[in-house]
Amino acid sequence: MSDQAPFIPSSPDEQPMPPSRSVFRAPGFLRLWMAQVVSSLGDWIGLVAVLALAAKVSGSGTGVGLVMTARMLPGFLLAPLGGALIDRWNRKTVMVTCDIGRAGLLALLPFFDNLLGLVVLSFLIEVLTLLWGPAKDATVPNIVKDPEQLASANSLSLVAAYGTFPIGAVIFAALAAVAKWLGDIDALDGFGFDDRESLAIWFDSLTFLCSALLIAGLRLDERSRTKRERPEVAQTFRDVGEGLKFIRSHALVRGVMLGLAGALLGGGMVIPLGPVLADDVLGGGSGSFGLLMTALGVGAAVGVISLLAVQRKRKLPNETVFFVGIVATGACIIAVASVSTLLPAFLIVAFIGATAGSTYVTGFTMLQEATTDELRGRTFATLYTVVRLCLLISLTIGPFAASALDAISDNTTDGSVEVFNMTISLQGVRLALWLGGAVTVLSGFAARRRMAMAHRAEETA
Repeated sequence: MSDQAPFIPSSPDEQPMPPSRSVFRAPGFLRLWMAQVVSSLGDWIGLVAVLALAAKVSGSGTGVGLVMTARMLPGFLLAPLGGALIDRWNRKTVMVTCDIGRAGLLALLPFFDNLLGLVVLSFLIEVLTLLWGPAKDATVPNIVKDPEQLASANSLSLVAAYGTFPIGAVIFAALAAVAKWLGDIDALDGFGFDDRESLAIWFDSLTFLCSALLIAGLRLDERSRTKRERPEVAQTFRDVGEGLKFIRSHALVRGVMLGLAGALLGGGMVIPLGPVLADDVLGGGSGSFGLLMTALGVGAAVGVISLLAVQRKRKLPNETVFFVGIVATGACIIAVASVSTLLPAFLIVAFIGATAGSTYVTGFTMLQEATTDELRGRTFATLYTVVRLCLLISLTIGPFAASALDAISDNTTDGSVEVFNMTISLQGVRLALWLGGAVTVLSGFAARRRMAMAHRAEETA
């Protein structure tokens, strides 16, 4: 008898999905979503402020690099252990405690005028974030009990996580005026309110307190998990092994993680290479990369909304949407690296946002449906580790790959080729993005193969 969670393929003949707004009728979801909106808004403001503070303290880019490393490191070292603990602890308590802890650590940050203090506090904040994120994702299916509403819930989570970025950027810019106004008040001298970075970090701290208050009001029934025996150290590590064994043995879960990992490995190159592409290949100047990022965000929002609208009328199989989304994302990465002007690139990047956003929502929904509550924390903690690792590799390798391919192109083809009486330049950034797009497409087919294995396992079980 297989120990896998049952895999039930979606059928086009199922009943139409209810409107996405009805997910707010699930008791507690609005509170959880508002908590994510508030904390995500503060996060974007705080991230910019912390990096600016690190650059100011260190006087160079080294400080920024060390702080970013401190934010990435917990995901590699502690994610599996954190996932095992989340599956044993009360998740509401975990989220409230992590929010209060992050608020306290952030409130202390502006008082550290040395790089070591910033790095240590950033590391501790990220450890708490590492516990909060999987606890939230594991809680969503317990609040949104209707499987048909999980895609809507994940779409709204995506909006909360990334849709708040432009608002955060506006608030961070506005805080400069607020800091100047507060700096003119003699009674506040010495409190640091005249410093925009400090003010932004304290604003971030308050958003976490708001999030803690919202989550504290949730009513979650966790008796089925929390009645388990008090975990010992050895048992906790056995839980880690159990979670990894489940992921290895479950073809659908492996397929989703493989697809997302490959897409991030290939698609992540757009982040470090995007400014070079916009300037050197598209000839758009320094401001054009901002336009492309705007197109990416707008495309993601439109794509997710369109996906939900289509799903309401005709329920598409999730595994098909996931596969097509990854392959289309890879194909669009290849396409955007192939054009030479800004307008078509703008449209293609918007389409990348649409397909990538739809893939993200569908992948998370499939994991939530396929994983039992006892293993959900470990599954999402492992997913976050995979995401961070692939992004780090992509961000690191992308520029080196572009430089190496640029040198190879110059030595073998003088940097261009003639095709149908057309001269096509072969800059390293273009070749690297073609390679990244190809990796993304291949990961889609690899994920599809794993999902087909899940179908066969279900049929023979």
